[in-house]
Amino acid sequence: MDSRSINLRGFAGNAGKNIMQGIGGFVFGNERSESKEDSYVERFLDRISNGTISDDRRSAMTELQSLVAESRSAQMSFGAMGFPVLLNVLKEDREDVELVRGALETFVSALTPIETSQGPKTEVQPASVNSDLLSRETENISLLLSLLSEEDFYVRYYTIQLLTALLTNSLKRLQEAILLIPRGITVLMDMLMDREVIRNEALLLLTYLTRDAEEIQKIVVFEGVFEKIFSIIREEGYSDGGVVVQDCLELLNNLIRQNASNQMLLKETIGFDPLIAILKIRRGSAFNFTQQKTVNLLGALDTVELLLMGGGSSGEPGKDANKTTNQTALAQKNILDHLLLLGVESQWAPVALRCMALRCIGNLVLRNPQNLDSLASKQVGEDPHVQPALSAIFSIILRTSVAQEFVAADYVFKCFCEKNPGGQALLASTIAPHPNQAHATFGATTDMPFGSILLQALVSSDDNGDMEACCRASSVLSHIIKDNLQCKDRVLQIQLETPAPSLGRTEPLLHRIVTCLSIAASAEGENGQSGQPEESYIQPVILRLLIVWLVDCANAVDCLLESAVHLNYIIELASSKRYSACVRGLAAVVLGACVLYNASREKGRDAFAVADAISQKIGLSTYFLRFDELRKRFAHSSSGQQNRKQLSRSSANSMSDFQEIEEEEINKGDQHPVLSEIFDSHFVCFLSKLETDIRDNIMDIFSRTKTATAIIPAELEQKNGEVDGEYIKRLKSFVEKQCNEMQDLLGRNAMLAEELVRTGGGNSADSLQKPSSGRERVQIESLRQELEGATQRIEALRAEHTQIEAEASNQRNLAAKLESDLKSLSDAYNSLEQANFRLDSEVKALRQGGSAPYPDVEAIKAEAKEEAEKESEAELNDLLVCLGQEQSKVEKLSTRLAELGEDVDTLLQGIGDDTALPDDDDDEDEDDE
Repeated sequence: MDSRSINLRGFAGNAGKNIMQGIGGFVFGNERSESKEDSYVERFLDRISNGTISDDRRSAMTELQSLVAESRSAQMSFGAMGFPVLLNVLKEDREDVELVRGALETFVSALTPIETSQGPKTEVQPASVNSDLLSRETENISLLLSLLSEEDFYVRYYTIQLLTALLTNSLKRLQEAILLIPRGITVLMDMLMDREVIRNEALLLLTYLTRDAEEIQKIVVFEGVFEKIFSIIREEGYSDGGVVVQDCLELLNNLIRQNASNQMLLKETIGFDPLIAILKIRRGSAFNFTQQKTVNLLGALDTVELLLMGGGSSGEPGKDANKTTNQTALAQKNILDHLLLLGVESQWAPVALRCMALRCIGNLVLRNPQNLDSLASKQVGEDPHVQPALSAIFSIILRTSVAQEFVAADYVFKCFCEKNPGGQALLASTIAPHPNQAHATFGATTDMPFGSILLQALVSSDDNGDMEACCRASSVLSHIIKDNLQCKDRVLQIQLETPAPSLGRTEPLLHRIVTCLSIAASAEGENGQSGQPEESYIQPVILRLLIVWLVDCANAVDCLLESAVHLNYIIELASSKRYSACVRGLAAVVLGACVLYNASREKGRDAFAVADAISQKIGLSTYFLRFDELRKRFAHSSSGQQNRKQLSRSSANSMSDFQEIEEEEINKGDQHPVLSEIFDSHFVCFLSKLETDIRDNIMDIFSRTKTATAIIPAELEQKNGEVDGEYIKRLKSFVEKQCNEMQDLLGRNAMLAEELVRTGGGNSADSLQKPSSGRERVQIESLRQELEGATQRIEALRAEHTQIEAEASNQRNLAAKLESDLKSLSDAYNSLEQANFRLDSEVKALRQGGSAPYPDVEAIKAEAKEEAEKESEAELNDLLVCLGQEQSKVEKLSTRLAELGEDVDTLLQGIGDDTALPDDDDDEDEDDE
């Protein structure tokens, strides 16, 4: 036994204890390494490693597993010494199935955290350290994957459990290792066709593996995971199935989340019919919504939402096209009917399910003309209580007591109205007082059109003080008129009876909205005095409606400013510290819109009057600080909005009950959760751009003078007895003086506006460094003007210098050209001089060659001509002699022929021509011979 212990220390002690001292000893302390569990672990490992009796080795393995499963210190000791021993068992003792089972089960126990009340919470878990040690080598993962092909059921089952335990602690490392192992994913995919228990564990394992792992997702989809997922869901009974259906849907969502190619492959291979089958429920099945069924339906709706959002990140090319394709394909499967049944008609369904279904309806119709028309024409309910789907959704907004359901239903109207001017006009056309509205009971609105219900909710605060309904109706109205000038003007023309109808007066709807805002403010003041901690969302939502209404609508601005009470009240909202930072900031935006989009020229209602009221009653510095407070508040809410949990086993149960979540969110902070949902990132960006325009516009207003006054100064009147010339001189001096004063005032106003803008947008530390007295500002202004003059002179000198340099460059080019021409002429002259010199030299040489005089050419020519004439004359004489002799011969022959009776002329005809050629030929023949 002692020798075996020595062998164990030689085998595992040197390798294991070094790791223990380097990792476990540093983390857990050296005292635990000498604990009682350490010695037990060492004995069991010695028996397993060096034992010769199989039963004894199996017994030691069983005892080791029990010890490791119960003690954290045993887990630590096993991680330091036991890994090499048990890995060797998995490699060398495959025949001993029971021993391999025990080794795998021991590994699982060593990687499973043990909760204990002792020790600090920040203490490192031995299970996580053991996971890190086991996953450090890729060959260990490869060894475990090879065990999945074993015939024994428990070997495969414990191997799957061990891989799952590794994933919980070392996800990234195990994902990288499995990608490096050939056919690693394929082996895991084969487990989906195994027995039910192993299949379920393989599902959970693949769910972990596919999280944020694009390469693994591609391989899994290539292996046909979609068919297997929906086959398992069908076998389990769709939404009536157990947690296995939930795991299948979570795996499916991991594969299609922000992955357009996988979404397209799902649509083209399996289609959306299996997904629609999960969402099918029977009408009236009020008591069939168990918690697990609710979670399964939430998972299916999460899948639908991912498909409707499209794959890829924001702004990625092709995302919108894939989104539109998915919207069309799902609509063709009549998914809108199932979503309306879950979200609108099934009020007995869990609230989380209704909210998710409503959000899916909004995403289904968003910027899709066909789906928008389909929703606008849908009817819900059963006879005789049938009503339009949009009216039913608006009824949910008014009557629900859950804030999250209000947000989800409001999201439907937001998506319906976005980039849909036809739909906005359709809804706006129905907004009118109903004949029976005055006698109708609030809530009994099934027989009233949509617009009348909306209008009744907007004025409900006059009857029973229901500010909640007024606020929610204001949110819907803001969607209807957003970015639609025709709808804004149409709603602006709606006239309502005053709260005292006996007076026979009416007022615009916009004035009634401001009245509702004041009622909400007084109610909030009472709640604040009563000690309620949460911030109300009623005032911010109504202020958002005013902002949307006033933007790009000068008529709305003019209508709001018809009564000075409205302007004073909004100024009070922006200045009073009794209200929240959100309310003050939004009220400041409303005031800025009244300045920016003000087209009135009437005194007291123009842009200058509003800006002047802001400056006097709030102060420009304080006013601009309201924008900074609002921006910080929205930045805080948007950061919390991004932390949306994905639907998983750990979060599914909590997501099934929104009421508990809502209470937790209210208790966490003072901001209502509705504000973070309604004031989304798009609206915050819109406010940020609007804030910049407001700052620039107000700075421009204070840089200009006020409108011309009708009062004529006394200096302009001509005095009695004053000569016209003196009167004109006095007018000139007065005008010059006024111009100088106006320029000085303009400069000071511009500088003051810039300073206030910077003070509003910067921090207080910068404001301490700025001039505080008027004298310093005047000095700075004069220095600035001198600097501008010097800058202008410098620019003029630079321009003159540039012109001079250009002229000098032209002169240099001209001089270079003339110099080149002169050089060419000089070269030509030199060549001529050289040729002349050469000819002169030749002449001199000829003259110096001899003393004989030059021959007379003319004399030589005359002598030669004379000799030639003499020779020609001699030859001519010889020819004449020959001709004479021949003539005499002809005469004699002619006489003789005549005597003989021949016709001489006939004989002589052609003789000269005929005889010339033979003679020539004969001469040539003689020459040839």
